[in-house]
Amino acid sequence: MERYGLRVVRDTGVVGGRLPDWISLTVLAESVPREVVDEAVEVTGKAAQRSDGKLPPHVMVYFVMALALFADDDYEEVAVRLSETLEQWGCWDREWTAPTSGGITSARQRLGPEPMAEVFGQVAVPVAEELTRGAFLGPWRLMSIDGIEWDTPDTAPNAAAFGYTGSADNPSALPKVRVVTVAECASHAVVSAVIGAQWQAEQTLAATLYPGLGDDWLLIADRGFYSFAAFNAARAGGAQLLWRVKADLRLPLLEASPDGSYTSVLVNPKIRGKARDALVEAARGGDDLDPAKAVLVRVVEYTVPDRTGDGKDELIALITTILDPATAPAAILAQTYHDRWEHETGNDQLKTHLRGPGRVLRSKSPDLVRQEIYGYLLTHYAISALICRAATAADIDPDRVKFLRTVRIIRRRVTDSAAFPP
Repeated sequence: MERYGLRVVRDTGVVGGRLPDWISLTVLAESVPREVVDEAVEVTGKAAQRSDGKLPPHVMVYFVMALALFADDDYEEVAVRLSETLEQWGCWDREWTAPTSGGITSARQRLGPEPMAEVFGQVAVPVAEELTRGAFLGPWRLMSIDGIEWDTPDTAPNAAAFGYTGSADNPSALPKVRVVTVAECASHAVVSAVIGAQWQAEQTLAATLYPGLGDDWLLIADRGFYSFAAFNAARAGGAQLLWRVKADLRLPLLEASPDGSYTSVLVNPKIRGKARDALVEAARGGDDLDPAKAVLVRVVEYTVPDRTGDGKDELIALITTILDPATAPAAILAQTYHDRWEHETGNDQLKTHLRGPGRVLRSKSPDLVRQEIYGYLLTHYAISALICRAATAADIDPDRVKFLRTVRIIRRRVTDSAAFPP
């Protein structure tokens, strides 16, 4: 642990929600180790064809991560910032001139998105520990799912691959990539992601992530993700679920609980009339249910007083697979649902603090857009992991450690010779 500065963090603590100024990119390399990068390059068939190249694939993986740190800088400037580190790797020589923008673009094209996706899939796991504040509800790790959009350059390939928002008569100014992610609430670390086009609904993209859910997770989702099929697919992934649904969803009361929640049954909307009524009665009688037709849930309902200013209170309806009120009382679940907003905080960190407010991704082709997004996800993951480890050691909530200040410190220390592994 001393190698990455964690011993000093534990000795000095995190003062006022601030990490010490000497933190460098070494901590990023801890989350994205060189051996994982090399394996990903090999597995995806992107190994260098020549040994004397200035920008071999493993260098480009870290370079793409560095692009996420320096969204305001052009390729050449990022290369200059990293030149000392590249020299330490033995793949840079002071006699060489800095690579041109065209050379770096070619190296990015040779790398493609596949190694970045493979590295992300290998390293992105939950980072909160048992002692991390706000990370768990009983035995379950708090996780959430949400979507985010990224503006891309207005090129014909990007437009064809990702599309525009808005109508045909009034489209958005730029093509937009839709990304759905699963993230850890306490740390904001994204642990899985899928990149898609505007015409792909969030529900459709999210379905590809459900098989990877952990069986010790409690996955929180907003009402936009609910459908009977989606809820069933996520439930089959092994996690417990806490999802908001539309207030008018038919949720028959089967049994009331002292905490104010009640047991209900979700019925496949394709089943109607007497067949539906029969399933509800079977659920009420405690009969086994075919999950393709009906699923038992527990319902938590509460109102939020007139937050829109129209004189009306808002009814919040939550459904959960945790059927026993003793293990998660209704009031606790209602409070826990609002941890979903931690995902919004993580999205803001990605789009505002790393990329910069209103900034467009730099990649002009779909493959490089995907590569660039994985670079952002990896860099954000590494910083989130660092913050979470430091906050846990200091026994404070990770939210008290300022993400933007941490990013600024890492940017200042990017030229440290030990910033990345050789």
